[in-house]
Amino acid sequence: MLFDIRGRRKHVIRVVYAILALLMGASLFLVVGPFNIANLIGQSGSSETTKVLIEQAERTEEKLRREPDNPALLLSLARSRVATGNAQAETNPQTGQLVFTPEGIESYEQAVKAWNLYLRQTEEPSPAAAALMARAFFTLAENQGEVEAIDESIAGAADAQQIAVEAQPSVGTLTTLARYEYFTGDFAAGDRAAKQAQSKASAAQTKEIKQQTAEDRKSAKSWEAQKKSFAKTEKEQGKESLENPFGGLGGSTGLGG
Repeated sequence: MLFDIRGRRKHVIRVVYAILALLMGASLFLVVGPFNIANLIGQSGSSETTKVLIEQAERTEEKLRREPDNPALLLSLARSRVATGNAQAETNPQTGQLVFTPEGIESYEQAVKAWNLYLRQTEEPSPAAAALMARAFFTLAENQGEVEAIDESIAGAADAQQIAVEAQPSVGTLTTLARYEYFTGDFAAGDRAAKQAQSKASAAQTKEIKQQTAEDRKSAKSWEAQKKSFAKTEKEQGKESLENPFGGLGGSTGLGG
C-alpha cells in the first residue's frame, strides 16, 4: 500500500506508527512476563502444516453446506482458519516475530466470518474461542488499510474479549479488555475494566497496571485525534487520506492479547 508522506501527512503517519509501536509493545508482561509474540499465538508452520490445516477447514466447510447453522461446525471452522492464518505467517529471522502474509490475513478474515455466524447460532459462546478471536480481530486491525476497517476490527476484538472476561475476569483479560475498549473510543468502559483489573491485582501489580492502562489510554486518545485529522484531510484531499492504518506499511508483527 502506498502513501503520500509529504509535508503534514508525513508527521501524521509518524504519529500513528508511534501509537502502533506503543500499543503492540504494550505489554502482556503483567500476565505472562517477557514473551515472544510468535510463541503467544503459535509458530509459523511448514507448507505441509498449512496444507493440512486448509484441508481441515475445507472439510468443515463441506459439512457446513449440509448444516449451515451448526454452531459446533462454525466454531471449528473459525478455529481452523485462525490456525491456518498463523501457519501462513512468516517469522522474521532477526526479531523472531511473526509477519502476517496476505494469505494469512485472508484466513483471519474467513475466521471472523465464521465466528460472526457462530455468534448468531449460540447463546453461550466459548470463552476460550472468544479470547482467540479477540486476538484475530486485532491482527486484522494491525493489517488493514482504512480507518473504518480498523475501527470495525477493534470493536470486534473488544466484543470478543468481553466474552472472555465474563468467563474469566482476571488481571490479564481485564487489562486487555481495557486496551481494546480505549481504542474503540469507549474510554468509560476502558476505565471500568482497568479498575476491575486493579481490584484483582497484588500491590506490586497495581502500579504496573495503572502505568500500562494510562499509556494505553493516552495512545487511544492520540488515535482518536489522528482520526479527526484524517477526516478533515479527507474533505480536503479525498479518500486517500484515510488509507493510513496501524500496520499499513508492509505488514504487522504480533498482536495484543
